[in-house]
Amino acid sequence: MSRFRKSKEADGTAVGQVGFKKKSKVPGVMITQFLETLPEGKTHPDFTRKPIALTIQEGKFAFFKAIVTGDPKPTVTWVRNNGDVSDTSIYQAKYDPNSDEHTFEMPNVQPEQADTYKCIAVNEYGQAFVAVVLNVIEVGFKKNKALEQPAEATNENFKTVLKRKSKIRPKSEKTERKDGEIDPKFWELLMSAEKKDYESICAEYGITDFRWMLKKLNEMKREREEEQAEFVKNLSGLKPIQVTGDGSASFELNMDLLEPSSHVYIYKDGEMVPYTQDLGEKMKHSLNQVGRKFVFSVKDLLPDDAGLYQLDVEGVTMFSTEFKIPVVDFLVKLQEVKAIEREDAVFECVLSNPFSKIQWFGKNLPLEQGDKFDIEVSEDKLIHRLVIKDCMVVDKGIYSACAGIKTCNAWLLVEPDKEKGKKSVRKTTRAGGSGVDLLQVAQEQQAKLEKVKEERKEQIKAAQEAPPPPPVVQEKPPAPEISGGLSDVYALRGTPLELTVTINVECDGAWFKDGEPLASGGGVTIFKEGLTHKVQIASAQDDDSGVYRFTVGEHSTQGKVTVGGVPEFDPDELHKFSKPVVVRVGQNAAFKMPFPPSEGLMVSWFKDGTEIKDGGGVKILKEPNHSRLLFRDCLRTDAGEIKIQLKNPFGAVEATSRLIVLDRPGPPEGPVETVETTSTVIEIKWSPPKDDGGSAVTHYIIERQPVNQSLWTKVGDVTADRTTYRDRNVTHGKKYNYRIYAENPEGMSDALETTDSIMAGVLILSGPPGTPTVVSATKTCIHLTWTPPEDTRGVPIVGYLLEKMKKDTNQWIAINAVNEPIEDIKFAVKDVTEGSEYQFRVSAINESGAGDPSPPSDMVCAKNPNMRPCFKDPLDFMVVRAGNSVRIKMIYEAEPPPQITWLKDDEPLSSWINVINTEGMSQLVIPSSKRSDSAIYTITAKNSMGEASFDIEVRVTDEPKSPGPVEIEQTVHGKLLLSWEPSPDQELDDRLYYVVSQSDSNNRMWKNVSDRLFTNSYTALNILPGIEYHFRIFAKNDMGLSDPSLSPPWGVNSNRVPIATNGLNSTEVSFERPPSILVPLKVHTPPNGYQLFMTCAVRGCPIPNISWYLNNVCINSDNHYYMTNSFGVCSLYILRVRPKDTGVYKVVAVNSFGQAECSTKLIVKE
Repeated sequence: MSRFRKSKEADGTAVGQVGFKKKSKVPGVMITQFLETLPEGKTHPDFTRKPIALTIQEGKFAFFKAIVTGDPKPTVTWVRNNGDVSDTSIYQAKYDPNSDEHTFEMPNVQPEQADTYKCIAVNEYGQAFVAVVLNVIEVGFKKNKALEQPAEATNENFKTVLKRKSKIRPKSEKTERKDGEIDPKFWELLMSAEKKDYESICAEYGITDFRWMLKKLNEMKREREEEQAEFVKNLSGLKPIQVTGDGSASFELNMDLLEPSSHVYIYKDGEMVPYTQDLGEKMKHSLNQVGRKFVFSVKDLLPDDAGLYQLDVEGVTMFSTEFKIPVVDFLVKLQEVKAIEREDAVFECVLSNPFSKIQWFGKNLPLEQGDKFDIEVSEDKLIHRLVIKDCMVVDKGIYSACAGIKTCNAWLLVEPDKEKGKKSVRKTTRAGGSGVDLLQVAQEQQAKLEKVKEERKEQIKAAQEAPPPPPVVQEKPPAPEISGGLSDVYALRGTPLELTVTINVECDGAWFKDGEPLASGGGVTIFKEGLTHKVQIASAQDDDSGVYRFTVGEHSTQGKVTVGGVPEFDPDELHKFSKPVVVRVGQNAAFKMPFPPSEGLMVSWFKDGTEIKDGGGVKILKEPNHSRLLFRDCLRTDAGEIKIQLKNPFGAVEATSRLIVLDRPGPPEGPVETVETTSTVIEIKWSPPKDDGGSAVTHYIIERQPVNQSLWTKVGDVTADRTTYRDRNVTHGKKYNYRIYAENPEGMSDALETTDSIMAGVLILSGPPGTPTVVSATKTCIHLTWTPPEDTRGVPIVGYLLEKMKKDTNQWIAINAVNEPIEDIKFAVKDVTEGSEYQFRVSAINESGAGDPSPPSDMVCAKNPNMRPCFKDPLDFMVVRAGNSVRIKMIYEAEPPPQITWLKDDEPLSSWINVINTEGMSQLVIPSSKRSDSAIYTITAKNSMGEASFDIEVRVTDEPKSPGPVEIEQTVHGKLLLSWEPSPDQELDDRLYYVVSQSDSNNRMWKNVSDRLFTNSYTALNILPGIEYHFRIFAKNDMGLSDPSLSPPWGVNSNRVPIATNGLNSTEVSFERPPSILVPLKVHTPPNGYQLFMTCAVRGCPIPNISWYLNNVCINSDNHYYMTNSFGVCSLYILRVRPKDTGVYKVVAVNSFGQAECSTKLIVKE
C-alpha cells in the first residue's frame, strides 16, 4: 500500500517590508521594491530561473534549484509554510559560484516534508520570492500512521491517500511466487499488447494453454476497462517504448482525462519514476502532454533503464510496455560519406552480437525499406548496411544507426553535379563504406562468439562430470525445493506415460490426482530414484486424464495430463471421399469429409502438398463434425490431389482424393515440321498437346489454306496415335498453310499453325510477259496494256506485278503487292505526278511468286494531250428564288488551258456579277438575284485547238400571288364553267400556270381535277344534283403553289338551269341513312415487332364519324397508331406491334341517324 501526500499551498508575503510591487519576466515571481527610485546601476532582486514543483517517491533525493540576479548581490533563504528547515541533516542549502545556482536539497525525503516551500532573495533595494510545491509518494503501510490517518485527513487537507491497484510491486515488496503462479508482468503486457504479439509473449513466459489465457485475459480487460472509465473517457494510440533517433527512448498514448487535474504517475518495475513536465529537458525522465497525447521519454539510456514501464492515472494502470536492452556494441562504426549528386551512398557497420534488425535514422527521422532506401543485413546478422539511392543535395545530413541503446552516426555530404544546363542521369556507382574489410571483421567476431559458446558448453559439461563435492555437515538440513516440476502432457491412448519431478534433497513427497491422493495400483506405479520422483502408467487410458500434483514440504508443482487418440475417419466415408470428383471447366467442385467431433482438432486441406487457404475461388467450411471444400468456377489448374488432414495433440490422420477438371485439350505442341514435300505430296509432323484436358485425345483435325487466300478447308483427320499427315491433293509450286486441332470428348483445342507456308515441290517462277504499251496518258493517269508470258513453265498465272521507275532514277517501285495481283492484262496507273516521265515493267505471278520482269516500256510523260475545249455534264436551265445567290458551275476539259468568256443575252456581264476561273472549272456568281437577272448566259472556252460555247437559261422568280375572284356558271346540265381573274405574276412569268381542286359534300376531301392550265377558265364535268361543290384555284410556277382563291359554293338551287320535265312528275329520292358495317374486323395474331394493318368497311349518310378503341379506351389521339378513312374503308396501321398492343379493338361509326360498331382481338406473339 502506498500513500500520496500533497502539500497545502499558501500565498506568500514579504516579511517586514512594505514597498512598491514590481512585475518579473518569470511567471510566478513576486517582487517588492523598497525605494520608489533606485540609484543608477542598482537593481532589486529577481529570478532568472525559478524552482519547479516536484512529485517524488519517499526515500528519494529531492532538490530545488534557482538562479537570482540583483545589484548588490541578493541574499537567498529557503523556508517552508508548515515547518522548520534549520535541521541540516534533513535540509541543505547550497550555492555554486560557477553556475550561480542556489540549491535546496532534501536527501531521503519523507512524507512529512510534503509542503509549500519558498525561495526568498533580498538586498537593500528590494525583495523577490517564489513558492514551489513538493509532493511525496509514501510507500508501504505503517500501522501507527494508519491509525492516525482519519485525524490527518480531517485536520490537514493537503494529505491524500492513494492505493495503487496494479499487482506489479517494487522489489522490496515482492514475495516469492508459488510454483505454477504466473508473473503479473505477463498479464500487464498482454493487456496493452496487440493480438499479433500474444504468441511471442506467451512463449516468453511459458504459457501453452491459449484458450484459458484468452478467457482470463478478457475477464481482466473488462475489469481494467471499468476501472479506467472512472478517470479516462477514451484511450487509444498505444505505442510501445522504443529507441528514437536522438538516442532516447519513448512511448506514447492518446488519453482523454475526465478531470484534467487528475494525477499521472510513471512506474518502472513497480517503483515510481520521478519526473516533472517543466524540467523535461533537464531531467532524465520527462512526460510531455500535447492536447490529448502523452509522451514519456528517457534520456541518456543505460542498461539499468530496462524494465516494465507503466502509466497510471490516480492509481489505475492505463498502459504497460517493456523496455528490453540487448547487449550489443558497434565494432565498426559509420563513417562520413561524400557522394556526387545522382550517385548511391552507403553507410555500413559491424555489431558485436547478431542483431536481426537495427533502426536507421536520417535527420532524426526513422528510415524504412523502400524506393529511396535499401536496408541490408548479412546472413550472420553482424553486418548492417544502409543504401541511399539516387542522392540529391536535399539528402545531405546526419544519418545514424541504433542497436539497443547503442548508437553511432555520420555525415552524408552531397556535391552537386558539375554538368550544367542539362539534367544529369542517375549514376551506377556507390560512394561511402567503412573503409575496412567488414567480412573479415564479422568472421573474426563470429569465431569469437563460437569460441565463447563452446567454452560455456565445456564448462557445463565439466560441471556435470565433476564428482560431487564432499558433503558439508550442517546443523540444519536445507529445506526441500523443486528443481524440475511438472508441465501439461498429452498422452496417446494405450501408450506408456511417465511423470517426473526433481527436488534438491532426497526426501519423500506426495502425489495427487484431481486433488485426491494417488497411490500405486491399477496400472499406476509410483517410485523414487534418488532426487527424482516418478509416476509411471503402463497403458494410458481416458480415465488417467486429470491434474497431477506433487508436493514436498511447502512446495508443490502440478501439470495437466490429457489422454486421447489420433483422429479417425469412418471407413465408409473414407471410401466415398477417396473417389475422384470429376467436373467440367466453369463448374463447381465440392469435397466433404465427416469426422467425430473432438476438442483441439485442427482441420487442414491440401492440394498437391500445398495447404489451401480460404479466399478467392476457394471456400472452406469447418464445422465440429465435418468440413467442406468448395472450388468455384473450376479451371484446369485446379485439378490435382486433394488431401484433408485432421490433427490434434496426439497425432494426425490424412485422407486423399483427386479433383479432375475436364476441358477441351490444349493445342498440339509445335513447331509443325515438314517431313516431305514433292510436286504431289506434303507430309507434316507435330507433337501431342501438353494438356489433354483431363481426358485422352481421340483424334487430330488438319485444315489447309492456300497462300493469298482467306478460306481454310478441312483436308483430313488422323487418330490420336498418329501425329503425322500426308496431303496428296497439292499443286506443284503452290504454297500452303496448315493448322492442326486436337479433339477429345470435351471439344476441340486451339489450333497449332505453321509459322511459314510450305510449297509443294520446288519453286517454279513464270517467264517474262510482253513489254507494257502505253494506251493513253493524262496528267493524273497513264493507261497500260501488255501480253501474257509465252512461257508459263507449266504453272498457272494468277496475276501480274506492275512496277514503275521515274526518269533520272534507278529504283523500281511496285504499284501493287505480290499478294494483291493485277488479274487483267491492262491497268490504269493513277499514282503519277504531272509533268514527270516514267517507265513501266510487269512480272507474272503464280503460286510460287513473281517471275522474271518484262523489258521496260518507252518513257511516257504524265500530261494531258492537246484537245479542243469541251464541257462536261452542263446544266442548260436553272431556277432561283429571288434574293438567293446564283452559282453556275461549268466543268471543262481543254489542253492547253482555254480563255473563258461569259455573256448575258449576248451582252457583257453587269459589274455585280462575278466570274471565278480555276483549273478545269469556271463559275458565274450573282450574290443576290433579282427577277431582272433572268436571262440566257453564254460561256465560251477558246484555245489553240478550237473553241466551245454553251447556253444556260437562268430564271429568277418567286412564289406566285393568288389568282383573282372565281365565278361559277352552269351552261348545260352536269357541267360548270369556272372563270377567274389572272394572277398578278402571270405577265412576269411565262412558266406560270393554274391548278384547280374540287371538293363535294359526299367525301369532304380535296382533289386536283386539273393541272397545268395556261388559261383563266375551266369546265367542271359530272356535276350531280343534290351535292354541294367547292373549288379552289392555285397559281403555280417553278417556286411552287400560291395561296388558293376559293369559289362560292355550288349546290341545290344554286344557279341551276331548269330541266324540262316534259309533263312527267318527279319523285324526290333521299340517300340519308344510319351507319352500318359492310366488312367487319378480323382477328390478328402478329409476332412481336411486326407491322399490322387492320381494316373494315363502313357506310352511312351523312358520312359517319369514325372512332377507334383499345380495351374501351379511345386511341384516336395516340401517335402510336395511324388511322385513315378512305371512302368508307377504315384502316388502323401499327408500324411495330408490342406486347402491350394486345387487347380488344373496336370501331364505332356515328352520324345524326345512329351508330354502328364492330370489334376484334389482337394477340401479339412473343
